[in-house]
Amino acid sequence: MQLNDIKPAAGSKHYKRRVGRGIGSGMGKTAGRGHKGQKSRAGGYHKVGFEGGQMPLQRRLPKRGFKSHLLKFNAEVTLAALERLGAAEVDILTLKAAGLVPELAKVVKVIKSGEISRAVKLTGVGATAGAKAAIEAAGGSLA
Repeated sequence: MQLNDIKPAAGSKHYKRRVGRGIGSGMGKTAGRGHKGQKSRAGGYHKVGFEGGQMPLQRRLPKRGFKSHLLKFNAEVTLAALERLGAAEVDILTLKAAGLVPELAKVVKVIKSGEISRAVKLTGVGATAGAKAAIEAAGGSLA
């Protein structure tokens, strides 16, 4: 291969359509805008969701629900995941290193899903009542 042989990938380069350049181009006169109306005119357009003065859909429907922006900082780990991890002492950094919780997580809680048979010491990690009972029954502890 030589430097002068290099070509862009097929279909990656194409010419921009030039509108309003005479009838021979097929895009002359109205330049693909149709006849009359707000959308045919220069500078005439409307904001997103505008329905010609009719009450827009986003205002006709009732407001509902709420999603906390802090949810991305919370994470949960199952008992089964702790069992697979196999570490004697578990904290948030250990869980992040193992990929069980996202890097953004600040608050981590263990939930009772699956079984745990080994003793695990949790530090800086919360647990639900059921999960706490299961961990303590297996000989583990929460700090």
